[in-house]
Amino acid sequence: MTPPPFADRRAALADVVAIPVTPFAEDGSIDHGAHRKLLRRQLDAGVRTLTPNGNTGEFYALTPDERRAVVETTVDEAAGRAAILVGVGHDVPTAVAAARHAEALGAHMVMVHQPVHPYVSDGGWVDYHRAIAEAVPGLGVVPYLRDAALPGARLAELADACPNVIGVKYAVPDAVRFAGFARDAGLDRFVWVAGLAEPYAPSYFSAGATGFTSGLVNVAPRLSLLMIEALRSGDHPAAMAVWERIRRFEELRAADGSANNVTVVKEALATLGLCRRDVRAPSSLLPEAERAEVAAIVAEWSI
Repeated sequence: MTPPPFADRRAALADVVAIPVTPFAEDGSIDHGAHRKLLRRQLDAGVRTLTPNGNTGEFYALTPDERRAVVETTVDEAAGRAAILVGVGHDVPTAVAAARHAEALGAHMVMVHQPVHPYVSDGGWVDYHRAIAEAVPGLGVVPYLRDAALPGARLAELADACPNVIGVKYAVPDAVRFAGFARDAGLDRFVWVAGLAEPYAPSYFSAGATGFTSGLVNVAPRLSLLMIEALRSGDHPAAMAVWERIRRFEELRAADGSANNVTVVKEALATLGLCRRDVRAPSSLLPEAERAEVAAIVAEWSI
């Protein structure tokens, strides 16, 4: 039997979809050496899907040249050991140029960040994603969906026009809404990725997700991989045992509207001596009390 189009890429989405951080040097530039070491650490642990230029990678705080460099380093360091899902976004020409750059480097897919324009219509959402998907028909395309109001039928409409739209990173914090949206769009038509990471993965898997994104994987890849194994095998108690271990870490990331989402991850990495804790504005460093709490959590994990 002939496998479906993009079968290998669909399989890569049904996994831990890692969102690597972008480490910075003391002068504020990207620390490419630390970046490579962090990528290698995840690959060596068994991570097989990497997303350069995701939100945990501070996509919106990077310059265009830096975003290109992040992709180049990731593709080079992965060297065929992982599927590469490149984050693209901003205006349509910028997103298309980034997608074509990713394709030229040998990346496998692009994740299209939710449009940040203040006025987004349902039809405009389809047009935006269609322009990007049609520019790179050989790449898998994964919309990053944070809009609770978008009807599932609009995603189906997009995929009717662009068969390379193969998955969805669904990041609306409502498992019931996710279940309905996925069924309205076509549950079996797309790979559904729980876009709010490990805290939401058990509930989203129960509604049809088969993969989840992860920033935690930068710090403790073993825990992320334990969760995906438990969810795949239907061992809900084992998945929730991981959930309980990471709960406070993820609560710190989610506090105050996820203001410290990246900061907490980098603080943990700094505690381990893997990179500097520096983040770029509009993110900021943690207060001392929370830094100590992150250090205590990481020590308890015995990484």
